Amino acid sequence: MLGGGFKGERLRVNLRLVINRLKLLEKKKTELAQKARKEIADYLSAGKDERARIRVEHIIREDYLVEAMEILELYCDLLLARFGLIQSMKELDPGLQEAVSTLIWAAPRLQSEVTELKIVSDQLCAKYSKEYGKLCRTNQIGTVNDRLMHKLSVEAPPKILVERYLIEIAKNYNVPYEPDAMVRPEVGEEADLIDVDSDFKKHGGGGGGGGGFTAPAAAMPMPMPMPMPTHTAFSYPPPKGAEPFSAPAGTYDVGFTNFQPPVRGGQPPQLPSCPPTYESIDEFNVKPTASPQVVP
Repeated sequence: MLGGGFKGERLRVNLRLVINRLKLLEKKKTELAQKARKEIADYLSAGKDERARIRVEHIIREDYLVEAMEILELYCDLLLARFGLIQSMKELDPGLQEAVSTLIWAAPRLQSEVTELKIVSDQLCAKYSKEYGKLCRTNQIGTVNDRLMHKLSVEAPPKILVERYLIEIAKNYNVPYEPDAMVRPEVGEEADLIDVDSDFKKHGGGGGGGGGFTAPAAAMPMPMPMPMPTHTAFSYPPPKGAEPFSAPAGTYDVGFTNFQPPVRGGQPPQLPSCPPTYESIDEFNVKPTASPQVVP
């Protein structure tokens, strides 16, 4: 697929020229758009709303064009950064497909403003074949940047976007303006009108498609109640330890000489009338025990 007319150095030089030309055009068009906004504010203050709407459509197109130029500038930078791949590879690198196809697609649409862009397009077609260039110009290959195609489309901007521009311009220049009654219901509250598209904010009031409304937040669902347990939370078996002492208990004195056996029948033993004294304990220890008598 290597074309005989491809010259790498010529492509590199014209890519840099395209970047410089795009930067100058972006700056120039942005300054002109700011002056045009002041003119539109004068139309609004004079009550010439229809004339102001026509001028706003022109500003929107210029803002779109500036954004398209910024996209092309980024793609030219990308090709310069990966220029080694372009020279060393015969086939098109997948990471450069969108940049190459977009530059080829935009060349016939901007060659009146950026003449060097046509040279870049011709060199890319010489590198990757003329058939590939034809597919890119009609976007049959499907890799052209969608946002850039939208910015360079010939369709008229939506009415709601025109009203947003007019409302924002009137607010910035302190000019009274009543939005169109046919468009006002679609615009919404005044707080939403100020929040214009990000393209408008980026370029001081231009660019971007319509819309941008925020849908009301849906009510948050209530959490489901946790089911209550139907049985005891902690039903552990009794611990296995020492078995409880269940033998009948008796009473013992200090010297184990006054043992009283347990009373049968479940009755407790009789308690002493008074606590023992030291003398009674000594007497118990000295007093000999009677020997049992053996009956012949």
